[in-house]
Amino acid sequence: MSLVDNVSDQSEANVQKYGYKQEFRRDLKRFASFAVGFSFISITTGIFSTYGGVLNWGGPLGIWTWPFVAIGQLFVALVFAALASRIPIAGYSYQWMSRLANPKIGWLIGWLSFTYLIVVVVSVDYGIAQTIFPSLFHYTETPVNAWIVTAAIVLVQMLLILFSTTWSTRINNTAVGTEVIGIVGLTLLLLIVGLVRGGLHPDHLFSMGAVPAAGYFNLGTLTSVGPFIFSFLLGSYTIVGFEAAANLAEETENAHKVVPFSMWTAVVLSGIVGMFFLIALNLASGDLKALAGSATPVADIVTQTLGTVVGDIFLILVTFSIFACGLVIFITATRLVWAMSRDERFPAYRLFQRVDSHTSTPLAATILCGIVIEIVLAVFATQTNTLTNLFSASSLLPAIVYLATVILYISTRHKLPKSQGFSLRAFEWPVMILALVWLVFELSIFRDASFQTPWLYSLVMFALGLIYFVYMLVRRPQVLKTLPLEGTSVEEEPGIASSQAD
Repeated sequence: MSLVDNVSDQSEANVQKYGYKQEFRRDLKRFASFAVGFSFISITTGIFSTYGGVLNWGGPLGIWTWPFVAIGQLFVALVFAALASRIPIAGYSYQWMSRLANPKIGWLIGWLSFTYLIVVVVSVDYGIAQTIFPSLFHYTETPVNAWIVTAAIVLVQMLLILFSTTWSTRINNTAVGTEVIGIVGLTLLLLIVGLVRGGLHPDHLFSMGAVPAAGYFNLGTLTSVGPFIFSFLLGSYTIVGFEAAANLAEETENAHKVVPFSMWTAVVLSGIVGMFFLIALNLASGDLKALAGSATPVADIVTQTLGTVVGDIFLILVTFSIFACGLVIFITATRLVWAMSRDERFPAYRLFQRVDSHTSTPLAATILCGIVIEIVLAVFATQTNTLTNLFSASSLLPAIVYLATVILYISTRHKLPKSQGFSLRAFEWPVMILALVWLVFELSIFRDASFQTPWLYSLVMFALGLIYFVYMLVRRPQVLKTLPLEGTSVEEEPGIASSQAD
């Protein structure tokens, strides 16, 4: 038997010991797994969508919240890497929480994750429609055309996923190159051209812009946060989704080793490259007041510094990267629906648990996600400050999921099997505590009264989920009482050695 066969057999055994059978082709290798996490984070998406907001919240100085977020999220990614190594199956937080706590808690976290993935697809695709296309195609953005363009982008993504997971993966892999080339290329060109033309503004690196200096670094009150603290939303929206690699664990070769590495390296690379890009933007920024009032501030800096032709070339690369970001998040949502349906814990689960043998895609789950995404888009598109509300909701929900996961990992990690490929070892407690402190701080930002719409979306979607949750408790209680292996706990599952955390 070849080494490849041995790895394949071991991967299939890892799925079987959790009570499942291997239904997906394991086509994702190390780079593809990294690409999933890196494309989900997508620093181009986050910065193009939120840089204008930062100029209004905390001025150019607000970009210096980025490294704090990157370090905080790295601690979270390391905790998630430890989980992914021990439970390398699709469904990530839903599966982990079901085993760390119980299937009821797992379901609630799974539904929150579904709620998050839906709205983040909308926010990413809406970012293309509002912050890039108007500058690229020279038209005036309005709420109506932004809605129409976003709806069309979602439809194209859905068709790609339905057609072929392989092609979706190829697009995603290519997007890693365009992301790196686009951001690194833009960073270098903005600095070089700006220096040659004398258009760099070193004073903008630490300028507060039009934001008053009084109370700038204040933590805020019970219902508000200070300007600098508000600016943390820049990184909080961007540096999330690294765990998407874990949701495709059943499609990844040697997942228990590959997925953990993919998650934390995606955070590190995104943090470093993103910081340099933000510095270049601040240096190349011209009229801060005009940029703060623009719907396309990053695109404006690019075209004003590099010219229309060169600027448009880079904007095309950026558009492709952001499109791929939305695509991989869309795929992640379909896999979560499929994973919950496989356990008979999602409405119409018999339909959504099916995987097409030709495309290796859960077709019904993909169509469902597409429909729900379009509905959520329609709701947000009719509001004012649509993009701000979207990326705020897309920052709030993962913070809740991350915090719940880290807390349960700290308190019940002794239930988990031994690490198969990644372990925090002596650094486990420092990493866990720092991850916990960071997430509590991050969630405290959302006490600001301006986040009413994101909280409302989260509560409404959670309430809808609770309706089905109560239905299962009343009509199908056994489904929420047992894990797939006929009611056995993790400690009792055959072939899994239970131990205290490394």
